[in-house]
Amino acid sequence: MELRELRSFCVAARVRSISRAADILGIGQPTVTTHVQKLEAEMGTVLFDRVKRPIQLTTAGETLAKLASPLVDGIDALADKTADADRNAPVAIASTPDIIPHTLLRVVRVFLARHPHIPLRVSSKNRLDVLEMVVDGDVDVGIVQTFEPDDRLEFEGMFVFERVLITPAGHPLLDQPLESLAQLAEWPLILMSAGTHTRDILERELNRRGVAYEVIVELDSLDMIKRYVALGMGVSVGPRMAIEPEDSERLGVVSLAHLLPVEQGGIVTPRGKKSSAQTQLFISVMRDTLAPASARR
Repeated sequence: MELRELRSFCVAARVRSISRAADILGIGQPTVTTHVQKLEAEMGTVLFDRVKRPIQLTTAGETLAKLASPLVDGIDALADKTADADRNAPVAIASTPDIIPHTLLRVVRVFLARHPHIPLRVSSKNRLDVLEMVVDGDVDVGIVQTFEPDDRLEFEGMFVFERVLITPAGHPLLDQPLESLAQLAEWPLILMSAGTHTRDILERELNRRGVAYEVIVELDSLDMIKRYVALGMGVSVGPRMAIEPEDSERLGVVSLAHLLPVEQGGIVTPRGKKSSAQTQLFISVMRDTLAPASARR
């Protein structure tokens, strides 16, 4: 018993006509007749009373139609339902706390304006956890500040990750050339939590130079760090991308590109895995949104 035989039978049973069933299925009438005859032979019974017009189902035919029609309809709907499930699946993204509130926010705004019915699911993790989530298939795409070659992953650079000194407005560090990290280490530091990428780089450089420093506050949000700095509690180091135009009224910002590495940030995806259509749309929007900013730097 083949699916095509059941499909021909069920359509013919519904419309009470072999010829109309052939038109609906887009096949020849002899083919539908053959399908029904093969089904009758396989089941050892007559399914249609062909003497009457329109043709009528026999008792066996009525029973088979009741049992087979939902099955055939369900199988025929599999492709559409699978496609719908794929179209409605969220794009799972993992990124770091210094990228999510600013760079990623800009991309998300554009993406949802263009594709308002594609949901996004964003996870905030440190850089190494983001990479592992991509490798493990827990997310579709990772967005990181920098990338070291990994055979398991593909990387596409999309933005510049430059670090800056963040001080309260009018701070003494703004009145002198910044020639050494030791100058900012003389002040209380307000930083992201231990293990975050920028803090790791900053502390590595300070320790390598034997410079003493004090972290007085750890926070998980750069926006909160900016607020604490603005209140005069200390100074911080963070990405330039976290600085908004309105911050100039309450903060001082000085480039650290000559003291700390400027890195290439971008998107990480599993090597060799085809991304969903929604994920490809998100990556395309990210290219469009960030390319102008990258070109200006």
